[in-house]
Amino acid sequence: MKFNVSSKTLYSATSAVSKVINSKNALAILDNFLLSLDGNILTITGSDAENALTARIEVQDAHGGGRLCLGARRLVELLKEMPDQGVEVDINDDTLEVQLTYSAGHYGFVGLPADQYPEFLAPASEGEPVEFELPTEYFLKGLENTMFAVSTDEYRAVMQGVFLDIKPESITYVATDTRKLVRYIDHRTAPGVSATCIVPTKPATVIKNVFAKDPALKITMTSRSARIESENYTFECTFLNGNYPDYNRVIPRNNTLVLTVDRTALINAVRRVAIFVEVEGGLEKFRITPECILLKSNDPALCTSAREQVPCSFTGSELTIGFSASFLLEILNTLKGTEVIVNLGDAGRPGMFRPGEEPEGTELVMLLMPMTVGEF
Repeated sequence: MKFNVSSKTLYSATSAVSKVINSKNALAILDNFLLSLDGNILTITGSDAENALTARIEVQDAHGGGRLCLGARRLVELLKEMPDQGVEVDINDDTLEVQLTYSAGHYGFVGLPADQYPEFLAPASEGEPVEFELPTEYFLKGLENTMFAVSTDEYRAVMQGVFLDIKPESITYVATDTRKLVRYIDHRTAPGVSATCIVPTKPATVIKNVFAKDPALKITMTSRSARIESENYTFECTFLNGNYPDYNRVIPRNNTLVLTVDRTALINAVRRVAIFVEVEGGLEKFRITPECILLKSNDPALCTSAREQVPCSFTGSELTIGFSASFLLEILNTLKGTEVIVNLGDAGRPGMFRPGEEPEGTELVMLLMPMTVGEF
């Protein structure tokens, strides 16, 4: 088989598909792409056995058809370094020798038989699959707001992903690592179906990176896996198995003290003061008064300390509380807008962080557990 294609188009597709391929695979064949030519449509598939991503691109001057496996890393690296121009790909159907030619160069590969590539099999599921469509922008926003809070603790495998609670009138996205928790409710999407799933970090990252330019997604979901389709890509992913914790139970209902502060000013102050926190604990202390926040950190072992003040508005009289500087920065950087609103109770209750303004039809709250403050 033989075809012509733009090097930029081919690189874009192979680079996207390569994101699902592991750097090390138990099956060596999974280090390869599965290429298939049918008419003038070339499909490129990559898999890590638990997930599979397929890209479809249109080629020119196609002759013949067929399938073969081709080393993914070398092909992507070559296309990345090539200038943006047309390339000719000529594949010997008998020997699987691949000749890639463009105006200034010629490169040779040897492929492997396509029948060696394992077919992706979605885990067996109970019940009928559900189907719905939603704008890509809304779906990616839900993942972006929650992915940073996913647990990396292998002993809490069920928390190593984003939980989706899908209802006919909304989708709720949740992530937690027990120190921080994010709940994002999007009422703008009305899937018209009910389902729940836990999307692992890797598939969530692939979705966020690959589908960003697509206007809408069609999702077919079972209890164990999902197929996500756009015009140019199809992604099949496997969910985490288990029962997600009751996230609503840990969200405080009586944090009556309201702190309003400029987000950028607080981020910059936290960053500067964080330079002087203790390496082990990362504790940053906050004394909040009606007019300002006094930030403080120190490391007795190194005889260093830092203190800074940020203007604010606070409905309480005075509150001293401590947070992990790194976790707090993750939350503040994920929130958008000029101001951040923090609902507080006392030094032992988690802080509830919200954006000062958020799009109509959305509800975002981020919880951060406090740290014990000895002396301020």
